[in-house]
Amino acid sequence: MTINRPQPRPGVLDIAPYVPGKSTAPGIAKVFKLSSNETPLGPSPNAIAAYRAAGEHLEDYPDGSASALREAIGTAFGLDPDRIVCGAGSDDLLNLLARAYLTDGDEGIYTRHGFVVYPIATMGTGAKAVAVPEKEFTTDVDAILKAITPKTKIVFLANPNNPTGTYVPFDEVKRLQKSLPAHVLLVLDAAYAEYVQRNDYESGIELVATTDNVVMTRTFSKIYGLAALRLGWMYGPAHVVDAINRIRGPFNVNGPAIAAGIAAIRDTAHVEKSRAHNTRWLAWLAEEIGKLGLPVTPSAANFVLIHFPETKGRTAKEADAFLTKLNLILRQVGVYKLPNALRMSVGTEEANRLVVQALKEFLGKAA
Repeated sequence: MTINRPQPRPGVLDIAPYVPGKSTAPGIAKVFKLSSNETPLGPSPNAIAAYRAAGEHLEDYPDGSASALREAIGTAFGLDPDRIVCGAGSDDLLNLLARAYLTDGDEGIYTRHGFVVYPIATMGTGAKAVAVPEKEFTTDVDAILKAITPKTKIVFLANPNNPTGTYVPFDEVKRLQKSLPAHVLLVLDAAYAEYVQRNDYESGIELVATTDNVVMTRTFSKIYGLAALRLGWMYGPAHVVDAINRIRGPFNVNGPAIAAGIAAIRDTAHVEKSRAHNTRWLAWLAEEIGKLGLPVTPSAANFVLIHFPETKGRTAKEADAFLTKLNLILRQVGVYKLPNALRMSVGTEEANRLVVQALKEFLGKAA
């Protein structure tokens, strides 16, 4: 039967749409939302003030190239602002990279438990999304290299990864880059880089600065607390930046977001406060939840991945329902091929303690 109406391009309806984590619970006014990896400390007060001030001039178009923001980022990280592109969240930039470098018949590689935006961005161009296996919930560089074909044009690597929290040491990332064909673009998604406290980690700045086929994306949604404003940036070779600037929207970052982003990245004291809070409670959660007999994947980010048994009455789905009734909203991660796990963002001290106590009750281990 022929359907006589506009039809999307082949493959679009095969894409599984992105489903965000829950933010509410039925019949409950106040909840502890620990499903979206948001900072419990909120944004810098300076960023809030800058946002409010920008609200006095909503009739003005923003700077189409976000020059002041790119300069602030460049100053903060010692980068050339001309090699920075800003976007409406890092996922905006991930989609732009896919649009620029993928087409029908190409392949984009990502890891089995990698960020779901990668296959969405890839398949949206008509290319094939190729998922490769991981080792112990961690990126396996050899598996990526084994999956490379003449059709491969992009490799997406979240480092640290969401939703597992694991990371790849810099030496392994360098090995991956050196082993890739020169025409393959390596996209390092470093959304959680600010949280990492590991001596063998590097966000990707060095590789971008010294190669022609590596791009790093970053976000203001996590440690900077500006998720509602949708703000991200990428650092890449001049030729990649040129390509992205040719296809991005002319005003793809709004004025209040630019103002808040500049203030946020300059408030290093607030960033350090947020990092210290995360470091303390990330370790505490892993230890306390582990004591309950629930394995926790070692995380370098601002969340923990909690694994549950398949035993009836103790499954991840049942735990999620139990926690939701107590105003505690975690993230089911079945869409990431992890049906027996829940992802929990590091929250306030109150929220963290409530979750551990609730899990004790769920497992019948409460005193």
